[in-house]
Amino acid sequence: MTKFIALIPAAGSGSRMGNALPKQYLTLGNHPMIYYAIKTLSSNANIAKVFVVLSPEDQDWDHYDWHEFSAKLIVLNCGGATRAESVCNGLLAMQQNNAVDTQDWILVHDAARPCLTTLQLDKLIEEVCEDPVGGLLAVPAADTLKRGDAKHRIVRTESRENIWQAQTPQMFRHELLVKALQQTEGKMITDEASAIEAMGLSPKLVISDSYNFKVTYPQDLALAELIIYKRSIA
Repeated sequence: MTKFIALIPAAGSGSRMGNALPKQYLTLGNHPMIYYAIKTLSSNANIAKVFVVLSPEDQDWDHYDWHEFSAKLIVLNCGGATRAESVCNGLLAMQQNNAVDTQDWILVHDAARPCLTTLQLDKLIEEVCEDPVGGLLAVPAADTLKRGDAKHRIVRTESRENIWQAQTPQMFRHELLVKALQQTEGKMITDEASAIEAMGLSPKLVISDSYNFKVTYPQDLALAELIIYKRSIA
């Protein structure tokens, strides 16, 4: 039976946050930020396992108690220098441990997207599970888009027609995703969908909402904390 397996690449440093602590461990509410992604994925009945890919030099993970997720959570200390490398290493480690079949669905989710909801996750799985390629959560561009130059001057206004902002999870079959990432090794690949696109395939866009944003800058952390707090008292 085809399984749904989550993978969270968490080997980065999050340098744009301006903090010595890796971004995934910054405090959000009473937990490190990555906790919320793990919780949403682990609590979903469709998800069989949640793999977290850490840097081999990670010294922070063991400072926290992850016991509540022990039924599904597996840690892999095989992260690489880039997101694509970390994801690929994680996929290969799953295979070596006989934890995945070639046609199992892999849902790659950012550790820095703590506001993912169960409804968004269920919608992605429902709309993509029969798709021949795979897909991802995304939102149509709403703001006017400006092309700038090196001096931060507008070069032109870009059309936002049919422009989407990619989110995660991004969901693809294990075998296809491994092949795509290996074929694009060394190239500028910023998400899994880009690697699939490089094979000439067209992933499905599943409409999400702006609450599932990626925490990138310090002000994003404050917004995420507000959202999580409001959900906790709702």
